[in-house]
Amino acid sequence: MSNLTDLWCDGCGQAASAEHISRRLRRLEWATRHRPVHIHTLLLGGVAPREDAEFLYAPGDEFRGEAADLLRAVGISTAGRAPADIRREFQAAGFFLTHLLECPVEQHVVRDVQTGQGATDPTTLLREHLPSVASRIRRSLKPRRLTLVTEVPPAVVQDILSMNLGCPVVLDDGRPFRFTPSTGGVTISRLQQILSEAEKA
Repeated sequence: MSNLTDLWCDGCGQAASAEHISRRLRRLEWATRHRPVHIHTLLLGGVAPREDAEFLYAPGDEFRGEAADLLRAVGISTAGRAPADIRREFQAAGFFLTHLLECPVEQHVVRDVQTGQGATDPTTLLREHLPSVASRIRRSLKPRRLTLVTEVPPAVVQDILSMNLGCPVVLDDGRPFRFTPSTGGVTISRLQQILSEAEKA
């Protein structure tokens, strides 16, 4: 990685190297291609995955990790299908995925926006960046509903619930939906039922 500059990434609030900014812009471009005109369900994760293969919108021949989990969760089959067709189906269904932090957390120091000084606690970074994310949701994305997915600290969940996002927040019994091997099937069934009922309302 090149030396860090005095710039900060607007997608995550971390100190930004040239490589960091390039990677962030590349992923933003990938995601924008598949953004629905009208977002029915915004899937909001905590921190973007480090590997491109786990990033839903990255071009490639397979979906791994978070990307595979989310497609399975919303009932989109990937077996024997072209990745482009899968992403089009996800888009046509009104789904859009984004993250509180649109970049993976780096090992270097990140900024506390209150003081302008460095902070190293990921939860602090999530909470400090949340107002920017909330503004984007309310003014630009404008989803019908927001569903928290992947791991998000409880304090951040409470912050989200206290904000005016312009849409209801869908949770799994007060927590984000997490698709682990032990609970994945049950959690997926609950999510699909909630989304199905919401579309009929």
